[in-house]
Amino acid sequence: MIYKFLLLSDESENFSLEVKIDPESTFLQLNDTIIDALKYSKDQLTSFFICEDNWEKKTEITLIEMDSSSDEDVWTMENTKINEFVEDEHQRLLFVYDMMGDRSFFMELRKIEFGSNLETPTTKLKGTPPKQILSVEELDKKYSEVPSIDLDDDFGMESGYNVDELDEEGFSDLDFTDDPNSYR
Repeated sequence: MIYKFLLLSDESENFSLEVKIDPESTFLQLNDTIIDALKYSKDQLTSFFICEDNWEKKTEITLIEMDSSSDEDVWTMENTKINEFVEDEHQRLLFVYDMMGDRSFFMELRKIEFGSNLETPTTKLKGTPPKQILSVEELDKKYSEVPSIDLDDDFGMESGYNVDELDEEGFSDLDFTDDPNSYR
């Protein structure tokens, strides 16, 4: 069996990377295949996120174990096979390749080829991939382009909010002292 993944970027419209890999391979093998195909450096932290159909992150598979004290399961690329989390065509993943810049590739399992085997993963690159790491100036520009939110006086308040409702709900008899952390 062969898994055929497609990776896309929202930073580079002409870019795509197709990866064919055995589903018994580990996420580390998938990681290295992607990094090698894009000629990226292997000195950066990366992660895979298994996603819902709307790209909402569910499970993270990390390059290295970050927090062993957590009660949650920790999945590392080296010890996790792809088919443990990816079983269905059109399964979605995010591959985070730039942690500081919060940049990732959108991945989808496009096809499962039954009756075929693959010893070594293969890739097909189209277009120009985005830079692996953004400079400080590029990060500043990226985050300065984020639209600002206009917080007016009614921020967080439902329309028709009435300050007098506090009295109606039994708060009027509280007498706050000079210490804002205590009341009588």
